[in-house]
Amino acid sequence: MIELLLKHGSEYVIVIIRGTDVQFGNTAFGAQMASIDGLNFSKQGVIKEFPDLKDDEEWKLKAIDRFKQNIKKMKNEEEISEYIMNDLKNHGYLPMKIKKEGFRAKKIKNV
Repeated sequence: MIELLLKHGSEYVIVIIRGTDVQFGNTAFGAQMASIDGLNFSKQGVIKEFPDLKDDEEWKLKAIDRFKQNIKKMKNEEEISEYIMNDLKNHGYLPMKIKKEGFRAKKIKNV
């Protein structure tokens, strides 16, 4: 299991990775965890990532499915955590800490 702590403005986002199961939480909502299915999506953000979904009525469902399929292709939790940190960094999230297998969290050096 890997836990990530990311900062976006004054809010903190928690990401927990167990195998290919990825849960997201936000400190603004008491850190209640949800799968990718329960997250809000910006249509413009999805279109930026997947331009072919611009005129698709099921853009959100297809974007979620693509995320899940991408995660399933990854070899391990380490690769998934790197993918999530790099992807969210492009959207203004700053990785702060990483915790692996219940050990003490370590600060992430941001370059």
